[in-house]
Amino acid sequence: MSTERGQIQIKGFHAETVEDREGLSEWTDEKDTEIPSRWVLIGRQLVRDRLALIGALFVAFMLFWALFSRPLSVMGTTIQPFEAVPYDPTRTGVGDRYESPSLAHPFGTDRLGRDLFSRVMYGTRFSVTIGIIVTAIAASFGVVYGGVSGYFGGRIDDVLMRIVDMVFAFPGLVLALVIVSMLGRGYWQLVAAFTLFGWAGYARLIRGEILKVKQNEYVLAAKALGARDRKVLFRHIVPNAIAPVIVQATLAIGGVVIGVAALGFLGVGFAPGTPEWGTILDAEKGTVVAAGDEWRWWATVFPGLMIFIFVMAMNMIGDAVNDALDAQNETNVDNMGPQG
Repeated sequence: MSTERGQIQIKGFHAETVEDREGLSEWTDEKDTEIPSRWVLIGRQLVRDRLALIGALFVAFMLFWALFSRPLSVMGTTIQPFEAVPYDPTRTGVGDRYESPSLAHPFGTDRLGRDLFSRVMYGTRFSVTIGIIVTAIAASFGVVYGGVSGYFGGRIDDVLMRIVDMVFAFPGLVLALVIVSMLGRGYWQLVAAFTLFGWAGYARLIRGEILKVKQNEYVLAAKALGARDRKVLFRHIVPNAIAPVIVQATLAIGGVVIGVAALGFLGVGFAPGTPEWGTILDAEKGTVVAAGDEWRWWATVFPGLMIFIFVMAMNMIGDAVNDALDAQNETNVDNMGPQG
């Protein structure tokens, strides 16, 4: 070892004296160090987990009915002209009153002779899409809100988190009930009702993750290089703290569907006659307690079963997503390759 011009030089380790550089760093081969993206890990986990795969297939089946059950129009323009259900969900008298399940009516008919299969399948357009839209909006706003709070800290964090505490002080379903009562029944009223309090959980979750991630060396390096706070937060910190939010969002879709169905069952969600799962249950709840009459089980079992299966499917997918994004999961550690 010698010094020359103020630099430390170690003989035998200069680039010009090393003939086989590749042989000295075989462990850094690109194919071994490439880290799969989160979505690749999630896809692999879904394929390995049979229950989660079944859940994903069922959710895809429900999304198909949500899109193709009836023609879909946006601002007066039809963007999807197909109709997969056999009958108009609102048409009465397509069968006898309370006709039991048959080939013509797989789910039977209701008290007005409407086809329950058409109504339940078309109901996915209300329940499932509200769950997805509410979760997307609430998670997006919550990530920005909690990200700003956790990154800047201090008084900003104190004020923003006190607002979150106020939101958590009210039971979610009761707050949604109050909002719907103020705004009225309808699709977007329900979206607003569940979004106005649903973001708080994501904000608190991402804040906790950011408090840990922002102490990492790459964040300090980005600040030292003069990167703006917005770039540091949303390019370097949030992507490395977002995993728990993805898991929470996956599980929350089912919770929103249950909440929408609950408001529909209470008679404050959609207008009577709307083919939404909770509203159907509200209209047919009398068949369960009807004294002296035969129990028309199909009128309540099928819409209730759809709620149960969809929520179970989302929970199974959520568990698989959690396993895929768990940093301590042994399988994921193996897939990530050498970490230096």
